[in-house]
Amino acid sequence: MTDRASAVVGEDGLTRCAWVGNDPEYRRYHDEEWGRPLHGDQRLFEKIALEGFQAGLSWITILRRRAGFREAFLGFDVARVAAMGPHDVEALMLDARIIRNRAKIEATISNARVTLEMNEGELDELVWSFAPSARRRRPNSLGDIPAVTTESTALSKTLRSRGFRFVGPTTMYALMQSAGLVDDHVVGCHRAD
Repeated sequence: MTDRASAVVGEDGLTRCAWVGNDPEYRRYHDEEWGRPLHGDQRLFEKIALEGFQAGLSWITILRRRAGFREAFLGFDVARVAAMGPHDVEALMLDARIIRNRAKIEATISNARVTLEMNEGELDELVWSFAPSARRRRPNSLGDIPAVTTESTALSKTLRSRGFRFVGPTTMYALMQSAGLVDDHVVGCHRAD
């Protein structure tokens, strides 16, 4: 049985995870992106960066600014972001299109440098190596969804050992959800298998 607070019927008649609410951008993100397998070093680098900026904030805040982030961080082109220096950091601190947090901006640039040192495809392979081997039961309610798992903790530890920043276990579990390593659509959601 589905917890009624965990799945809601939208204006279009589709049942979705309740965290979507009535926001059209959240609805589009839920339906078209969240939980779908995401591959590619650049795409995963972008997702890691955005999840890092989200730490302490709501995801909708990041989602609404994603176009600004993409412009400010040069399309999340790893080589171009890795080449950013102190002048770029200062310019980004004045850019109202993004979250102006110096530590997160510097971490994104540093993470690009770490990614650039990796072989092509290595970030993708590394992240996906932490996908759970066994699918757990589909959550009946939002309360059934963990904030941290053994796999997200291990991914966080591995990325940190490589030099990545703002990749804590909770942030990495959010990455695993959004990049499709796990499927946390609740029972009753139209995106649930």
